[in-house]
Order: sequence, then C-alpha cells, then structure tokens
Amino acid sequence: MRAVVVRSFGGPEALETVEVPVPTTGAGQVRIRVEAAAVNPVDAVTRSGQLAAAGLMAPRDVTGIGWDVAGVVDKAGAGVTAFVPGDRVTGLRDRLDVSLGTYAEYVVLDAAAVAPAPSGVLPAEAATLPLGGLTALQALDALALEPGSTLLVTGAAGAVGGFTVELAAQRGIHVVASAGTGDEDFVRTVGARWFVPRSDGLADRVRELVPQGVDAVADAAVTGVRALGAVRNRGAFVSVVAGAAPFPLRGISVTEHWVAADGAGLARLSDLAGSGRLTLRVADTMPLAEAARAHRRLAEGGMRGRLVLVP
Repeated sequence: MRAVVVRSFGGPEALETVEVPVPTTGAGQVRIRVEAAAVNPVDAVTRSGQLAAAGLMAPRDVTGIGWDVAGVVDKAGAGVTAFVPGDRVTGLRDRLDVSLGTYAEYVVLDAAAVAPAPSGVLPAEAATLPLGGLTALQALDALALEPGSTLLVTGAAGAVGGFTVELAAQRGIHVVASAGTGDEDFVRTVGARWFVPRSDGLADRVRELVPQGVDAVADAAVTGVRALGAVRNRGAFVSVVAGAAPFPLRGISVTEHWVAADGAGLARLSDLAGSGRLTLRVADTMPLAEAARAHRRLAEGGMRGRLVLVP
C-alpha cells in the first residue's frame, strides 16, 4: 500500500510517498481502509522535526505522518466487538512512536480510539473531526465550567477554536471569541456571545465586555500571556499547545492540554456532527500523493477548515 512518511526531517519536500506492507491488526485493534485524512498543524511540526527536538519523539528511521482518519473498517482484531468490517468510522492516531500515520491507504488503530462516523457526512468532513474536536472537548472538560460562566476562546475561527466555541455555547457558557475581523459572522453563528478582533490589546478589549475578567481562557491561538490578563483572579487558563502556557499569575490555574484518543468522546462528537450541532469545515481535498503541496498550503495560512488528503 501507499503511505506518506518522513526519513529526514525538513520542509514539505521531506514527505515521501512509499510502498509499504499493509499493516496487520493485533488484539483489540481495527484496520481502517482510509477514505480521508485531515492535514493538521501538528503534522507539519512532526515533519519538520520540532517534536523530536523537543523530546516528544524518540529517534526513528521512518516517521509516519497524520492523526485524523475517516474510512471503513477492513478487519477487526481479536476481542473487538464494537466494530465489524464494513463499518464507517473515524478515529485518532495519537501515538508518536509508530512508523505509519493516517496519511496512508490503510491504518491500524486501537478500537478504543475509533468511533462511528457521523451519519450523513462525507468522509472528508468526518476526517476533520477527531483531533480538533477531541482537543476542544477535553480542554472544556478540564476547565469544568458551570453554565453561565464566561470563557475567552482565542483562535476562535480555527479548527480547535471553532469546536471550542460551539461546544462551550451548548453547555450554556458565555463565550468571548477572538479571531480575525472577517470571522465575526462565523463565530457568532456557532455560539459566541461576544466578539473581539485579534489585537495586541486583547485583555483590555475583553475586559471592556467582562470588566471583572472571564472565568477562563481556552487558548487555541497560542497567545499566552497576552490573554492571561483577561482572566479574573483565581480563574483558569488552558493552552492546547505544549510549551505555550504562561506563568500562573494571580492564582490562575494554568494547564497545558495534550489530546488523547478517546473513542467514547469521539462518539459523542460524531453524534453532534451527524445531527448538525457541530460544524465540520473542509478547506479543500487533495490526493494523498500531493501531501507536500498540502503542507505548503497549510504553511501559507489563512484557511478556514482543514485540507484533507484522499488516497
């Protein structure tokens, strides 16, 4: 089968499409025939070697690329009862210590990392859900905000930020969304109560709306200390990028969140997406063999939604 891998870290040109054996399933695993794999920023930092340099990856001869997948179960390993061949699924590959990612024609995942695909949704759309959706869901669960609480979401028009706004609003949380000026309509559509344009005076702009400071920040745009001033004393701050959290001033609880595969949580998100309560956005689809071109487009920025590779 074809798979996209990296042998030597570098720019998009480091991505190679190679022929490798079809992976086999172990106990508790499923093999998925990939129909779509989303392209995420973490794929680019994996390819460039930044994760390895940060000590988050052990040295390898071959590094697999890709976290998100949507496709069809091809084989179920021993002990798997939740899925059978032919099931349409979506899943998250969150391990960095394997030689194949989801940029491939087949991928093997633990059954516990897989969920039924959203009903009535195209594979390219379903592939945009796992990483961004679970990051948002788990960050909100970590904050444990009560209905009526206030939350600043930075990068609110991005994949993680957009899901965070939408899920928070469904929990009755009042959201201040920070994004580009052209994104106000979108963030309000998905549930933001207030909108603040991206700017250097972010904290001041937020406190014009919520003078006592918001209860918490979900920092999807890696604004760090610039957003910390928007939080009330003894509030909460969660960063979705490792190493980007600010110092916990004023008794603010600061955490860094690293997403974990979770089939049960993904199933909840899939149900929401299938019922139209969670917005899935595809910027464009491209052939698997054009992964390098997809990474160049990702680096250009400015997209709303994910690029998706199709084998």
